[in-house]
Amino acid sequence: MKVNFNHSSTKIKTLIDALSLSIMQGQLKVGDNLLSINEASAFYKVSRDTVFKAYSELKRIGIIDSTPQKGYFVKDEVNRVLLLLDTYSPFKKDLYDRFADNLPENYKVDLIFHQYNESLFETILQESIGKYSMYVVMNFSNDKLSETLKTIPAGKLLLLDFGNFEKSGISYICQDFNQALYNSLIEGIEAIKKYRKLVYVFPEDLRHPVSSIDYFKQFCTNFGFEYALIRKNSEWKGVESGCLYLCITTEDMVKVVKDADKNGYKSGREIGLIAYNDDPVLEIIKNGISSISIDFGLMGEKAADFVKSKIAIQEYLPTKLIIRGSI
Repeated sequence: MKVNFNHSSTKIKTLIDALSLSIMQGQLKVGDNLLSINEASAFYKVSRDTVFKAYSELKRIGIIDSTPQKGYFVKDEVNRVLLLLDTYSPFKKDLYDRFADNLPENYKVDLIFHQYNESLFETILQESIGKYSMYVVMNFSNDKLSETLKTIPAGKLLLLDFGNFEKSGISYICQDFNQALYNSLIEGIEAIKKYRKLVYVFPEDLRHPVSSIDYFKQFCTNFGFEYALIRKNSEWKGVESGCLYLCITTEDMVKVVKDADKNGYKSGREIGLIAYNDDPVLEIIKNGISSISIDFGLMGEKAADFVKSKIAIQEYLPTKLIIRGSI
């Protein structure tokens, strides 16, 4: 096995990763002997201490073991997981934490963000093929499935979040951005009906599914609300009394709060505010900001269960309106 040591990682970590990959790819199988520390030191041209520390870490997480008679040998399979998410946010951190916390120590998770860049997304996937035992991926689009994802064996792939495309035969844990939005607003109709107008603040460059706009409009029409869409900064004229604002981004939520303060409007009275995707900080801002959200921690936990069990799953997580003081 050839190991390429470079300055981007320590020699210990590089050796751990190389041995782990060899075990995952079947070049080293359970029960196979490893080189002794002296042999590995000479073969890889690194110090005995480097080899000892690499072996010790692999032994600590249960991948290799040693006995006086046999020396070091492969004890268990390596489970290396690619967790490819879109962008960082507090609720994505909750997803990652619950995912990692629910995996045994011999599962190594590489967390990467594709930033909704399709070229970067495809490059990451293409370079990862064959290097991971499982792939947990947030697709870059809600409307089409990446062709590269189709090359990954279905039993090794789990799709998260987006999913308004043909995905039969593929495991997924998704959220519904359309009917679920409509249903969530119905949940809060008693609180919402004090407002005359609903405003959906939805920036044009946002990757949130545009199809949700139709369901927002349908809700307003069916329940007799005036409504407006704000897609561009130039369309923002400040908050109006008697309006409820549905904001997808934190930036727009903050803009509404600051403008309401400037005008002396109290949230939950003169204006209403609902954020998309819950965050613990929303519980304490302005007597609580209401939100429409799935449980991203639960998504992470269910994803970990799939990775461990490899049992197919096809599930849409429930979207709920969390009512707080802002409406």
